[in-house]
Amino acid sequence: MSAAAQTSQNRELPPLPEITTPFPGEAEMTTLRERMVDTQIKARGVTDRNILDLMGRLPRHLFVDEAMADRAYSDTPLPIGFGQTISQPYIVAFMTEALALTKSDRVLEIGSGCGYHTAILACLAKEVFAVELLPGLFDKGRQNIKKMAIKNVWLKNDDGSLGWPEMAPFSAMVVGAFGSRTPRRLLEQLSPGGRLIIPLGQPESQSLVLFRKTLAGQVTSQSVLNCRFVPLVGG
Repeated sequence: MSAAAQTSQNRELPPLPEITTPFPGEAEMTTLRERMVDTQIKARGVTDRNILDLMGRLPRHLFVDEAMADRAYSDTPLPIGFGQTISQPYIVAFMTEALALTKSDRVLEIGSGCGYHTAILACLAKEVFAVELLPGLFDKGRQNIKKMAIKNVWLKNDDGSLGWPEMAPFSAMVVGAFGSRTPRRLLEQLSPGGRLIIPLGQPESQSLVLFRKTLAGQVTSQSVLNCRFVPLVGG
């Protein structure tokens, strides 16, 4: 485990707002969240206590359509409209832990979707800059972040493959859709010592790749997990 990862586990998480939801069975949802953490995330090797605690508290079912709420804690991605999905809980946890976030990190998220991963990142980092290309999905994510009363997120409706140059550099980046080649535009906006995780490959075969930029500016990459994502739309 990296020093950054060790540091992140000693931080106190901010309180989440009290959420009032029209969906019945909130006690059951709490049980499902706890089971999700134990059987899907912790059992597969995620150990960061802040991530485990946060995903056990954050109401994932409020980030999906009400008709899908009873499946929100299933071990699978779910459709969120506009041909996009909310990632499987384990994948969200794995990608977040790989970034080894600290409270000083400025995070760029590409393909923020419904805002669930955005909310997790925001509770662990200093600032999150989230980009979503699809206007309808951007509006959904913005409403969800507002509903959670999260204040350290900046949202942009734009082509995420371009990054967010005017707000660069970023110390961590996460991309929620797969690309077919090394994301050079994003790496240019990554600060020395920064980390970027992105699914790369083809529709039928992808891997999560963790890029690191050394303090001298050299970039290394490591394939860390086989995965399956929707394609990154944009330039």
